[in-house]
Amino acid sequence: MTTATRLANLRRRLAEESLDALVVSDAVNRRYLSGFTGSAGHLIVGADAALFAVDSRYYEQVSQQAPDFTLEKVGYDFVANLARILGEASARRVGFEARTLTVADFDGWRKATPDVEWLPTYGLVEELRAIKEPGELATIAAAVRLTDECFAYVADIAKPGMTEKQLGWEIEKYFRERDAQNWVAGPIVASGPNSALPHARPSARPLGLGEPITVDMGCLVDGYHSDLTRTFVLGHADAKFEEIYNLVLKAHQTCEDGVRAGMVTKAIDALARDVIEAAGYGEAFGHSLGHGVGLAIHEAPWARRIGEDTVADGMTLTVEPGVYLPGWGGVRIEDTIVIREHGAEVLTRSPKRLQDMVIHV
Repeated sequence: MTTATRLANLRRRLAEESLDALVVSDAVNRRYLSGFTGSAGHLIVGADAALFAVDSRYYEQVSQQAPDFTLEKVGYDFVANLARILGEASARRVGFEARTLTVADFDGWRKATPDVEWLPTYGLVEELRAIKEPGELATIAAAVRLTDECFAYVADIAKPGMTEKQLGWEIEKYFRERDAQNWVAGPIVASGPNSALPHARPSARPLGLGEPITVDMGCLVDGYHSDLTRTFVLGHADAKFEEIYNLVLKAHQTCEDGVRAGMVTKAIDALARDVIEAAGYGEAFGHSLGHGVGLAIHEAPWARRIGEDTVADGMTLTVEPGVYLPGWGGVRIEDTIVIREHGAEVLTRSPKRLQDMVIHV
């Protein structure tokens, strides 16, 4: 899909909301609409306007990466130029991205434009991003393949005594050496009791035999993310690990077998959650089932127990149920899927059977 098509889709939404223009300040939305990969700037999109206001660091980059936009050379004082720019766009009713813009910045915008009616918007661009184009899905699939390859590497090198930080660094090196970017936050490597923390950070704790080890990782390929979680043990699995692992795997597989376009997100969440609750571990699964993956690692749709959105063909979703028991550890299993009319197209290929998660050392 071309930039022109994405702009046309946004303009249709602006007309539906009776807005003359939208000021885009969210960095991911800015990239999606323009192709610009820099770290600053604002887009002003109206019925006949596509303007890019940015400082001098990025004048040339905007010209190269965002040729469908008219460059507005505002230096470092966007606010001082805002009234003029909106006047060029013939914009009086103007939307702003309420989840991105700070109160302080909005106050400055409002004071600088007394003739403008500012209106908060929620998700106008994000809802366009949620349904992925074929090219986007191909790039996400490439990132997922590289992440699958990295997990195979992890399974090969993980040994008792290696620290969580050491294994995490091996993951980061693997992606860097293959010209992929790491997640900004880096991978999660959590062993033993640490794996009871869904978002644990790698520590100096050494990996031990027979304990749950959760690795949550991903990379960026051409700006698009992957997301994968596997939980394994070194040496042997005891009865407790087998019980919890098989339960989470059953919940995970039930969801992947049942999800399809047209479902409400809370119903998708329930596919997995009902399995865990029926086994008596409902309180141990506190987070949502999953989220979309694209230019952001977490984006729409959001599959959670209170979600009311309806998913459509071409949306991505992570399926990542988990059970977390303080003092023992936790198990999470995560794939990235594409939602289709007929069901789930599972992009992740890493093994997840119990016997494959017992790594002999």
